[in-house]
Amino acid sequence: MAAAKDKWWFNLSTGHVEQGRRSALSNRVGPYDTKQEAQAALELAAERTAYWDEQEEKERREEDPWDDDE
Repeated sequence: MAAAKDKWWFNLSTGHVEQGRRSALSNRVGPYDTKQEAQAALELAAERTAYWDEQEEKERREEDPWDDDE
């Protein structure tokens, strides 16, 4: 596994990719192995959030089959 100084991070405050732990933890997303992965951090987060939302909705429907809010 690569050292933290070799990893890539997406800085939420600046919108830039950084190598190593240059920014405060509260401003960073990562670590990623490549600069390209870090550049796609927000897209990946959005995809994961959508997936988790779908899973939660599916579980909610399975728990309450009589719910007809649709």
